[in-house]
Amino acid sequence: MADVATFNADEIEAQVAEGISKIQEASSTAELSKLRTQYAGADSAMTLGSKSIKSLPTDQKKDAGKLMGKLRADFGRAFSTRMEMLAAQEESDELAREAVDMTLPIRRDPIGARHPLAKLLEDVEDFFVSMGWQIAQGPEVEAEWYDFDALNFGPDHPARQMQDTFYIKGNQAKDAAGFVGSNMVMRTHTSPVQARSLLSMGVPLYVACPGRVFRTDELDATHTPVFHQCEAIAVDKNLTMADLKGVLDKLAVAMFGKDARTRLRPSYFPFTEPSAEMDLWFPDKKGGPGWIEWGGCGMVNPNVLKSAGIDSDVYAGFAFGIGMERTLLLRHDINDMHDLVEGDVRFSRQFVMGE
Repeated sequence: MADVATFNADEIEAQVAEGISKIQEASSTAELSKLRTQYAGADSAMTLGSKSIKSLPTDQKKDAGKLMGKLRADFGRAFSTRMEMLAAQEESDELAREAVDMTLPIRRDPIGARHPLAKLLEDVEDFFVSMGWQIAQGPEVEAEWYDFDALNFGPDHPARQMQDTFYIKGNQAKDAAGFVGSNMVMRTHTSPVQARSLLSMGVPLYVACPGRVFRTDELDATHTPVFHQCEAIAVDKNLTMADLKGVLDKLAVAMFGKDARTRLRPSYFPFTEPSAEMDLWFPDKKGGPGWIEWGGCGMVNPNVLKSAGIDSDVYAGFAFGIGMERTLLLRHDINDMHDLVEGDVRFSRQFVMGE
C-alpha cells in the first residue's frame, strides 16, 4: 500500500491490476463489494496515491493525475461490468428458487392444527426430562384407594362426595398390582400416579405425572369437568422445602420467561405436610403486574410414604401440582375456557407459528 507522503506509480498500478484480476474472479456481489472497499476505499493504494500527488514536484503532478484518472476508470469499468453480470445471475437464481408451478394441484381441503394444550404438555414433559426426572402415566379410571386412601384422604373427606367425583357403578376392581378397590372412580387428580410410582419404582424417586382428570364442575369461562394437570413428586434423603421452591422457580421461568418467579402461602392438602398454595408473579396481569394463584404444593405427608411402604424417618419428599389449562390461559392471555374445548380450528391455528 502506498505511503500518503510518497507517490509510487509502479506500486499503485500493481495494486489496481491485482484488484481488477480479483474482480474478474469474484463469484458474488457481496464479494465484489468487499473488493471495492479493499482496492478503492479510504485506505486503498488508489486513494492514498491520489492524496500523495500534492507532495510531487509541480512538473510531475499533471502526469500523476492523468495516471490516477486512468487507473480509477479501468477499475470502475471492471467493477461495473462484473457487478452487472453477477447481479443478473443472482436475480435469475433467486427467481428460479421461488418459481411456482401453477399447473400443480392445490390442497382444497382445509389443514388442521395441533391443539396448543398438547404442545404445552410436551413443553412441561421436556422441562422435567431435562432435569433427569421420569414421566409416568396412569389409568384415568382409577381405584378409589389410589385416588384417595393412599393419599391420606379420610373416608369422610368432602372430595369423596358425589358432587366432586365421578363414580363408576358396580365395581370391585382389581388392578395390575393386585389391589382390590372398593370403588372405581374417574380420577380427580393425577396424584394416583404418584402412589403407583412409589409402589412400583421405590425410592429415590423423581417423577412428573401429566394427564387428564375429571371432576363434576360445570363448564364456564374458567372451569371444565375434564381438564389436565401435571403433578410432580420427588422422594429422596434430605429433601426440603428449599428444593421444592427451586424446582418451582425453574418451572415458572420455563413456562413464562425469565422474569417469572413463585411464592408460597401456607395452606392445607391431605397428601402434603406442610402444605402451601403456590402463586406466580405475572408481569402481564390485567391491571398491572401481580401475583396469581397457580397450584398447590408441599412436603409429602409421611402417611403417603407409609402407605407405599416407604420409611418416612429416612426419606422425605415434596410434591406439587399445576393446572395445564390455567397455565395455557395465562401464558397466551386466553380469557375463556370454551376456546379450549370447542374444537374451532381457527383457535388452534393461532399457535402454529409458535411450534
